[in-house]
Amino acid sequence: MRRLPFGSRGSGTKGTKGTGAKRRAMAWALPTVMVALSVVGSGTPSSAQGRAAAAPVPTTAVGPQYDTTHVYVTPGTVDAFDASWGATFGGTHTTKAVTTVTPVPSKTESELVFSPVGTLSAFDFRTPVPYPFGAERTGWLVSDFDMGVRLARQSGAHLVVAPIGRDAIVQFPGGINVQLYWHTTAPSYRPLDTVADNRVYPTSDSVGQFLGFYLWFTGGRVVSDRRAADGGETGMPGETYRRIALRSPFGNTVVGVTDGHLPYPFGRETAGYAVKDLAVTLRKAEAAGAKVLWGPNAAEGRSNAMVQFPGGYVAELHEGSDQR
Repeated sequence: MRRLPFGSRGSGTKGTKGTGAKRRAMAWALPTVMVALSVVGSGTPSSAQGRAAAAPVPTTAVGPQYDTTHVYVTPGTVDAFDASWGATFGGTHTTKAVTTVTPVPSKTESELVFSPVGTLSAFDFRTPVPYPFGAERTGWLVSDFDMGVRLARQSGAHLVVAPIGRDAIVQFPGGINVQLYWHTTAPSYRPLDTVADNRVYPTSDSVGQFLGFYLWFTGGRVVSDRRAADGGETGMPGETYRRIALRSPFGNTVVGVTDGHLPYPFGRETAGYAVKDLAVTLRKAEAAGAKVLWGPNAAEGRSNAMVQFPGGYVAELHEGSDQR
């Protein structure tokens, strides 16, 4: 029996060698990153500095609405997740399909979730999740798959999962796993009301290399670099941390540089979602079965909270932004 590549929706949009229309990949999402040489820092290896200083590579990004956060729910809870997410943010989802989406035997019920604040790929596995799937945080649609993989490698990333048709998982310095995928026929998703933040937590030892290579690949820029941001945003009131906001054609990224002493649930979230009224959104989420794990915290023109939706997905929600 022929198996579908990881992320496949089986509905005919994504092309894969020798598989025809039914081997279409679910957008795994990761809202994205970009950085200027000024944020790389003196500890960055010379190779990273050289790449960051070089002219940006031709972007293979298609648009942030095609970059999806990957959500692995507790088995049997995808319907509850859909209901809670929809009641909180609105939106729709595709018809669920049980299929094999990894290169080794497995079964999952999968779907795409569309909402004004971001696109998600939800997976409700009926079997144990094969390694290393589940460690990737996002999926990026690229306009040229082979070029995307080649540029990722040149940027310093390496393959974690070798190409499966037109899908691959790459890891950027700092241990950030991303899926790259490609469609034969470009899909058409409506633009997002707000672009989600991909949230990453490199250490001070790895952030320079991560930023240098990541900037080179994404063709992005630094929006802000606050070296003494309020630690209350990460559950550490009275302390400070370095917060770098990035923007690129792949989307937004928030980089939190810490010593790794993060209280739960910080670091468990992969994305942050901007809302107009945080208090109202939190009431909607709780009424729909979600739990507020931390916050809200208000400081420096922003307020944020950490929320766990049915199925276990943890997300940061915030009002106000430094993505200027």
